[in-house]
Order: sequence, then structure tokens, then C-alpha cells
Amino acid sequence: MAVPIEDYALLGNCRTAALVTRDGSLDWLCFPRFDAPACFAALLGDSDNGRWKIAPQQTANCQITRRYRDGTLILETLFTTDTGRAMLIDFMPMAVDNSVVRLVVGLEGEVELGMDLAIRFDYGSNVPWVEKREPHVMTAVGGPEMLVLRTPAEVHPMDHHTESLFSVKAGQRLGFGLTWQASHEPVRKGFDCEQALEQTESFWREFSDRCPDVGPWSEQVKRSLITLKAMTYAPTGGIVAAVTTSLPEQLGGERNWDYRFCWLRDATMTLLAFMNLGYFDEATAWRNWLLRSVAGNPEQVQIMYGLGGERRLPEYELPWLSGYEDSRPVRIGNAAATQMQLDVYGEVADAMTQALKSGLPRLPRSIEIQKVIMPFLESVWRNPDAGIWEIRSEPRHFTHSKVMAWVSFDRNAGVLAQSDNPEDRERGLHYRKIADEIHADVCARGYDAQLGSFVQTYGGKEMDASLLQIALTGFLPVEDPRVAGTIAQVEKALMQDGLLLRYDSERSTDGVSGSEGTFLVCSFWLADVYVLQGREEEAAALFDRLCGLCNDVGLLAEQYDPRARRMLGNFPQAFSHIGIINTALNLHRVICPVRARAAHEDAVTQ
Repeated sequence: MAVPIEDYALLGNCRTAALVTRDGSLDWLCFPRFDAPACFAALLGDSDNGRWKIAPQQTANCQITRRYRDGTLILETLFTTDTGRAMLIDFMPMAVDNSVVRLVVGLEGEVELGMDLAIRFDYGSNVPWVEKREPHVMTAVGGPEMLVLRTPAEVHPMDHHTESLFSVKAGQRLGFGLTWQASHEPVRKGFDCEQALEQTESFWREFSDRCPDVGPWSEQVKRSLITLKAMTYAPTGGIVAAVTTSLPEQLGGERNWDYRFCWLRDATMTLLAFMNLGYFDEATAWRNWLLRSVAGNPEQVQIMYGLGGERRLPEYELPWLSGYEDSRPVRIGNAAATQMQLDVYGEVADAMTQALKSGLPRLPRSIEIQKVIMPFLESVWRNPDAGIWEIRSEPRHFTHSKVMAWVSFDRNAGVLAQSDNPEDRERGLHYRKIADEIHADVCARGYDAQLGSFVQTYGGKEMDASLLQIALTGFLPVEDPRVAGTIAQVEKALMQDGLLLRYDSERSTDGVSGSEGTFLVCSFWLADVYVLQGREEEAAALFDRLCGLCNDVGLLAEQYDPRARRMLGNFPQAFSHIGIINTALNLHRVICPVRARAAHEDAVTQ
């Protein structure tokens, strides 16, 4: 039986990540990058698809609690049995490449534990050749890959698994280290697990100790900040949307996607989160990744890229994996990378504007990129697109897409209006003209007078939580009756148990069968809108409700099913944790980021 998504904890080293269950099973790990083929894939199948479990042999009456060591991504799982207590300390070393360490520490009495190691390269399909190299060194080779296990306990083979039985007494510390390397290279030397623990704790504490006070939400913000940092690919600054693929938006359904890539639309929210917490190095790295990735012909700008800015992300299926709770297919890659989504142009422009306002230096490349992107956007903004939710049916005229096209022209017009160069100011006036044209088009065609609300698509009747961005981007002031009507309609049509669906997937044609859970970042947007409306108590109540959905170690998935009370979708989700950070800041500060973003001087009120 599959472990609930919310029962997993995250390990990471700012290059890749692993997921560990409450009972000590490491069920997901990709080496050497987030998007590499998994060597443990039990998350999307079963134990024969790869896992590494260390747990007490006694299961009856075994009590389990866990936590992250304060300010770190070091996971401590405490097992209490009839014979004693032992702690499993899991982490990915920051100073040792491509490794996972599992320390078993005896605290009281004596505890008998077992280890089950099943290495399966290439997403659970490739059973490796396992050899014992030294008394406590084992290698597993599968084609170009090798995993090296260093173990203080005796191991033996059992049905293509490696097993071990051992005990730990009070005061004992047993270190297990697993390292990935190329199979043609000599086996690398081992490392000191205790020293790696000290170095890793120092890294995370140095990072998290810089997090400012955010009132009653400080600890949750710090945990979300650590999570976001762990989802950053350090060599390039890119941030993955999630560390997993194909965790379903509906159990047993086909809404299963690969999120181990970097989406442009995360840009503004990510930059705001980092900059408003004072993490300008991370913000600069993300901004620079963004500029490198979109460089080139404007018609070739994609909505997402690989960790290094790779453009080819072909989507295919893995038929040998049964999927999480039989949710097929398991997909690798993402075909949405080839879609036209107009909103990303607005996100990039808004991100660049927010970066300038926060003092990040404007790079010459950003100026030149905007010079070629804007004429292209001018030629295509009237076209239908796949929208923010990346529908797989025919393109449509999404209101949110047009609003974000307006954002692109509006933000660039505002920046150029302050230039000392007459040519820049003239170009800015032209962008203002186009922005006004888009604004009028949206107000005429995206608004339904009968409903008293903007709608998902031109001429449609369906609602969409992305319409909240009308207020959040400053497209219209929150006091405008059309905005108030839209907020009320979103609440009426999309609210489930106090949380928002992104849209009604059963009524809105999106090219995929089935339904889904509430989309958590949309509820954070609603809390931000409440702040703009002066409904602080409602905003705080909604925010506390959302934070209460976090699992026992402070992590959130993409979606939540309020009926089954379970998390859904890929996990942990960067968008959800960015939402925690930004909404906490909006609630904590007198001059909050959402007000600064929505109340820019160039807002139109027609």
C-alpha cells in the first residue's frame, strides 16, 4: 500500500533530492541532478522499483516521531520500541558530492534494526550487478552508473535486494553512506559521516539564520525558505517546481506530470520571496538563470526550461511503473514546454521590474532581450494560447493571459519612462499605447456584465482563480466593483471547504480526463487579495488554515483534497512554499509586498 504523500520528508543538497517516509524508507532519489533517472523509484511503484529502508524490526508498539534539526534539512526520526530508543539521522552532505548519509544512533537500551536496500537504476527498471569490494564496501553497477555503499553492518543478498540485521546500543553511532559515481571511474574514497554532518549543519544554519523575523509565522517561513533553497540547482540558480514526477492530482487518474524543471511564471513570486527576505544572492542567481534561458529568438521563448536552461524536454511514459496508487501514466519530460503561454512574458517583465526596484543591477542583456521580445509580443498577444494551467485542448483566449500581456507592456513602459534616453522614452510611450489597447480589450471581452465578474475565457462563463491576478498585478484597483465582483464569484464557484480550485476541471475543457484537488497557491493568492481589500482577519485565518495543512515537518504539496484530507500532486511544491513566504510578509508588514506590486504608479483605471 502506498504511503500518503504527506508522510514524506525531503532531503537535498541543492543539486538533487530524496524523499523519506516516516518509517525510514528512502523511496525517491535521482542522481546526480533533480531531473536524472531515479535509482530509487518505489514512490511510483513498489519496493522492487528501488528503495533504501532502515527501521526497527519491531513494528508492533513502535512509536515514531520525526523533525528537522532546527534551521537545517537534517532529518531526525526517533524510534521507540519495547527494548529501547534509537534515532535515524538522514541528510545529503553539502561538502560531499552525490551522497546520502544515514546515521543510526542508540539512545536508550538496545534496538534491533533491519536494512533493505534495492537499487534500481533508470527509474526502477535496471537491476544492477552487486559486488562486495571490501568487508564494509559494496558496489552496484548498472551501465554508466555506480552506487557505492559503505556500511558498518554485515550485508547479504536476498532476491535482488541487499539486506542486513544489526542492533544499536545506547551511545553507539553507526554511519551508512551511499555515493553515486560513473561506473568507469575507480571507486571513490570514503568520507567521515560525522564530519559531513557537522559541515552540512553549518551550511544550513548559516543560510537559515539570516532569515528575518516574520512575526508568528517566522518558523514556517524559515522552513519554506530552506525548502526553496533545497530545490535550487546551485550550479545554475534554476529552481525546480517540485522534486518529483507524476504524483497525481487525482488518485488513480491521468493528471500526472513531471515537475522537475524550471517554470518562468514562478519568476516574480520567487524573486519577491528571496528579495523581501534579504536573500539577494539567491535572487540574483535565479534572475541570471532566467536571462540566460530566454536569450535568443523571441518566438522561441519557452514557458519552462531544464535546470541549466535546456530547451528539449520531450515527454514519454514509463510503462513498467504502476504509478503512485495506480495513477498511470508515469511521465518523464513535459510536453507543455512547447506550448504558447502568453502570461510568461508578463511574468518575466514583472520579475525584472521587481528586481530593479529592489536594487538588483540591471544587466545589459536584460535590456536587449526586452527590445526583441516586446515587438514579438505585440504581434501575438491577440492570439489564443494554452493559458497558465497549460491545457491540452485547443488554445483559447484566456483572460489571465491577456492581463499578463498587459503587465509586460505596462512594466516596460514604466521603466522606459524614467530613462534619460529620448529613444527609450519614445518606445515607452508606444508600449503604454499597446498596454492601454490590451487593457480595453480585456475589459470589453473578458468581463461578463451578467455575472458582474471577469471570466476564465473571452465569451465564457467559467471562473478561474488566476483572475485574482487582476488585483494582484494592479491591472485594476481592488476597489473597482468589477474586481470585487470577480473575487466574490471566484469564492462562490471555486471554493471547497475554504480552499480554492484553480478552475472547475469537470466543467472546463482542458484535454485531460478526471478532476483534481484544491490548488494551494491559489488560496495564498486569495489571502493576498484579502490583504488588499483590508480583510486582514480573513487573510490571517486563511493563511493559518493553509499552514495547518503542512505535514509534520512543514512541507506542502501542490494540491489538497479537503474531502479525503490528503495532499495531491508533486511534492514538495515550490509554488506552495513561495506562497507561504509571500503571504506571511504581506500579513506581517505595514507596507507589504503585495500592496507595492499592485499599487504601482502606472496602473490603469479605465
